[in-house]
Amino acid sequence: MAKAKYCCLSDMKPGDRFRIEKVDVPDPMLKRRLLDLGFVPGGEVKVGQRSPLGDPTAYRVCGTTIALRKEESDYIYGEKIHHD
Repeated sequence: MAKAKYCCLSDMKPGDRFRIEKVDVPDPMLKRRLLDLGFVPGGEVKVGQRSPLGDPTAYRVCGTTIALRKEESDYIYGEKIHHD
């Protein structure tokens, strides 16, 4: 389980920036897929647009836009990056 100060990527709003701390997926194939797509600890993600029905959401990671369903982004923990 992630530390209490961390939140899920799925909790972020469009335009937010997020630093990944942990990818905690019970399914090893899904975990490998997320890591291969660039959702790695220490990585930064920018939340893009949500679909009209709210799921999936586009995320900008490693120079590429990737769409994830909420059930997938629920496994990615980290913290919102605040810019001064």
